[in-house]
Amino acid sequence: MSAVFLSSSAVLCRATLIERSSSDCSAPDRIGSARRWSWRGCEGRSFNAAGGRRRRSIWRAPGSAMFGTESSLSMFLNTLTPKFYVALTGTSSLISGLILIFEWWYFRKYGTSFIEQVSVSHLRPLLGGVDNSSPNSSSSSSGDAESSRQSVSECKVWRNPLNLFRGAEYNRYTWVTGREPLTYYDMNLSAQDHQTFFTCDSDHLRPADAIMQKAWRERNPQARITAAHEALDLEDCATAYILLAEEEATTIVEAEKLFKQALKVGESCYRRSQQLQHHGAQYEAQHRRDTNVLVYIKRRLAMCSRKLGRTREAVKMMRDLMKEFPLLSMFNIHENLLESLLELQNYADVQAVLAKYDDISLPKSATICYTAALLKARAVSDKFSPEAASRRGLSTAEMNAVEAIHRAVEFNPHVPKYLLEMKSLILPPEHILKRGDSEAIAYTFFHLQHWKRVEGALNLLHCTWEGTFRMIPYPLEKGHLFYPYPVCTETADRELLPTVFHEVSVYPKKELPFFILFTAGLCSFTAMLALLTHQFPELMGVFAKAFLSTLFAPLNFIMEKVESILPSSLWHQLTRI
Repeated sequence: MSAVFLSSSAVLCRATLIERSSSDCSAPDRIGSARRWSWRGCEGRSFNAAGGRRRRSIWRAPGSAMFGTESSLSMFLNTLTPKFYVALTGTSSLISGLILIFEWWYFRKYGTSFIEQVSVSHLRPLLGGVDNSSPNSSSSSSGDAESSRQSVSECKVWRNPLNLFRGAEYNRYTWVTGREPLTYYDMNLSAQDHQTFFTCDSDHLRPADAIMQKAWRERNPQARITAAHEALDLEDCATAYILLAEEEATTIVEAEKLFKQALKVGESCYRRSQQLQHHGAQYEAQHRRDTNVLVYIKRRLAMCSRKLGRTREAVKMMRDLMKEFPLLSMFNIHENLLESLLELQNYADVQAVLAKYDDISLPKSATICYTAALLKARAVSDKFSPEAASRRGLSTAEMNAVEAIHRAVEFNPHVPKYLLEMKSLILPPEHILKRGDSEAIAYTFFHLQHWKRVEGALNLLHCTWEGTFRMIPYPLEKGHLFYPYPVCTETADRELLPTVFHEVSVYPKKELPFFILFTAGLCSFTAMLALLTHQFPELMGVFAKAFLSTLFAPLNFIMEKVESILPSSLWHQLTRI
């Protein structure tokens, strides 16, 4: 807004300069006449020099100071050159352009306008825009409490059940490409998980466990590996083997060997703590830690078998693990089992697993929803034709498949772009946000091959997935089969995913903020104004003068009405005050 005012003022000043340069009378004459007019206005008895007519100078007296200011301003304007006005409008355009560039960069990085965020976060509270004691605010808060509680679980960051090995996979990617696939936030969450699962209050009683308790808090990978070797020099330690298998091993074969050594130590510790778990809270905590360690080792061993091509062995290990520890659902071992069964093309067993875990009382995931859609699409995708379906309509089986796809897309709308290869894939993070871009990457990274294996499945997905958005025109306010789409996904995904070389998928797609559009228009307008003023100074002066005259015409009209209504005696008293 200030840039527009500066530009308009510059053009007006230019017009004033041209008008005064073409006038016959000189500046001293004008200054003298202005002073005489000011003095006569204060006296209230001035006469017209040409006609001798009496003026109502008492009413004009308040504006006498303005005439003196105008004469001083005219002296200053006479000293300025036309280049000054072009530079003024050009500077306004440059400032607007810099603001536009900064706003665009901030919007691309954080998904919001900087000016809007500052005005809402800082200026609104200062202006009294937030009133916590108002009854409307309290009733609105109580009305939104339930929806807020429902979206808390969907905004929670979960451990990726199919996460890769740091040493054998993530680090190899870094060696080849020079890029870091994991963010600091993601690795920090993993460090917190390791401290939760692999440590307890009684670790200080055993020297090796005490060293590992400090190792899990280390930020430097080499320091963690060194601490793990120090712990193994003292005694066999299952968590030390886990750390070496995850971070030091450069191949899956080496990681599997270390996990097998960790399994021997972990099983003996588990059996020993199982016998003592009821002797006190300390032993119970130690048994819980040993249980987490054993489950983690067996699950990673099953994943090693899956990666090395021994898929049937991996399926057997996962089934045995789920039978032995049925209550440990936080590891989501059934998602590992589903992926392995799809690799074996054992669709009947996949359907049996879905029947158990695709329940309304259990939390959903992209793996559950999209695997259910894949099984229903498999029954009709090989013969599906959009032209034939438009002529004869959809059959019952096709309708079920389309509804399953719509259900999956509503849960996570980011997945189809990766499955249809409309968006490039990256390595999945160690943590995911359900219904977010991070979960879509993790699912597609492992399940794209299964969709390609089913003939026509991707074609059916391509023809039907966009129809989901017609059923949920306002996904942030109301969903169809699930809760409204959480607004926290974009912020969390930007923390979990490497935004340096990956563009985070945003749903629903955001429009450009008002301030970016306004700044772009302001920059273009001032730049055009500077160019026209430089090329056609006289013409632009005429236009600017006409524009400002039209702009101030209502104000002049109001002032004339006020002067005609108020009595002269009252106006005279006001001027004396």
